[in-house]
Amino acid sequence: MTDGTTLLHTVATAIYTLSRRRAPGDPVYDDAVQRAYNYLVLHSIRNGREPPASVSDMVTWAARTRLGDWPADLTATGVGGDEVLVDRETRSPTQACLEWALPTPDVHAELVENEIIGDAMAACRAAKSPRSYTAFRRLLVTRPVLTAVELVSLAAEIDLVPVFEIVRRSYEPASAAYLADESYRQCGRCGCLLVPLRNGDYHCDLDRCRNDGGTVLGEALPATSGVLQLSRPLRVFVTSPGLAETDLEQALRKAGLTPEMWPKFDAYDLRVPFPDGTAWAVDVKDWANPSLLGLRTRALRAEPLHDRAFIVVPRYRFRAREDYARAFRHALAQDLRGTITVRSDEDFLRDVRRELRKIKNGGSANA
Repeated sequence: MTDGTTLLHTVATAIYTLSRRRAPGDPVYDDAVQRAYNYLVLHSIRNGREPPASVSDMVTWAARTRLGDWPADLTATGVGGDEVLVDRETRSPTQACLEWALPTPDVHAELVENEIIGDAMAACRAAKSPRSYTAFRRLLVTRPVLTAVELVSLAAEIDLVPVFEIVRRSYEPASAAYLADESYRQCGRCGCLLVPLRNGDYHCDLDRCRNDGGTVLGEALPATSGVLQLSRPLRVFVTSPGLAETDLEQALRKAGLTPEMWPKFDAYDLRVPFPDGTAWAVDVKDWANPSLLGLRTRALRAEPLHDRAFIVVPRYRFRAREDYARAFRHALAQDLRGTITVRSDEDFLRDVRRELRKIKNGGSANA
């Protein structure tokens, strides 16, 4: 436990584990949580810093202590110095915390595909219905919040029939942390539930909304309607990038193209065919840490066929970190550096327009 990377992962995992607890356990804290606290105390003492006084104080400590001020060398992690693991206002794990709490080569596969997305793929393949898979993915993107009646009504939607039981598993009752004046308020941008603050304001859980235009008040839902929402990891790793995917889909259609969403049961996020018969493959990611994203990026599947492969990230991430592309490329596996290009969504669309001009002009983008 002498290196900062392992400490960061261990503490982030403990904080995420604590956030999922609904009642005290026996023992009160899991061994992994207690171990993370012990390691943090040891690092603090070793570095002459005041450690948090208890496991519960570790959460408060993680909210007020920037990663750049941790009692460990986090240089190798590529984290931004101002990032924290716990949101100061909502006391919930930040997206950066969730990214570090899931230490697998592919967080999407480990957390989501195996539990939810993988089961949905299997069910849709068994039903020989790619349309059902696309409908399922769009549901998670466009309707992160449902009432009990709305959930039941989805059973009548033909495309969702093969995956309805998986849809039911994807949603959980909204917690009291989102309740104010006997109602829940949706975000007008992403549709997720907003967290009410003591000063009367509201706060969206998603980095996308907080950092790219701010929180917008949406519909109020009475608590008596049985409000359900996707689990936090699904909202962070499916809904948030999914909104960026559908925004990109709309922009590509406006450019005169016909992108395919989640082709071949989610081989990658979008396939962009061009008039000359070539195609680009795109995976959309919305990660706070570009080094972690680069480290966990794998080659896009060969099928369906494509000529270029891109990782596309929402532009606000590049505005927040000027070195986003460089940090991503530095962490990317050596054998992938010539095959995968990272772009902001704005730059990717600029590349698309340039390619269309090139095709139209017989090979010259400037003609």
